[in-house]
Amino acid sequence: VQLVESGGGSVQPGGSLRLSCAASGFTFSRYSMSWYRQAPGKERELVATISSAGGTTNYADSVKGRFTISRDNAKNTVYLQMNSLKPEDTAVYYCKTNWRAKAYWGQGTQVTVSS
Repeated sequence: VQLVESGGGSVQPGGSLRLSCAASGFTFSRYSMSWYRQAPGKERELVATISSAGGTTNYADSVKGRFTISRDNAKNTVYLQMNSLKPEDTAVYYCKTNWRAKAYWGQGTQVTVSS
C-alpha cells in the first residue's frame, strides 16, 4: 500500500489549496479514505473522511463549510479542497486508509497559511 500526497504550499489567509493523495497497492474503490493534519506541538487530528463510493463524508467542526473531501475511484485519488484558509490550518496534512486491519499513512504535505 502506498499513499502519496501533493498540493501543499504557502498561501495567504483567505486563500485556497487543493491537496491530492494518489493511492496504489490495494483496491482503492473498496475503502474509505481520510485526511488528517498535525500542527507543530499538537496531536494529529482527523480533518475529513469519505466512504468508499464517495457518498458519505464527515468533517471536523473546525473545517466544516470550508473544506471538501472528494475522490475519483477511476484515478485512485482522494482530494481535499481547502477554501477560506486560516493561519490555524497550518499543519502537515496526511491521507490515511485502513487496509486489512492496519493503518497506512502517506508521507504528508505541508500547508502554511500566513500573511
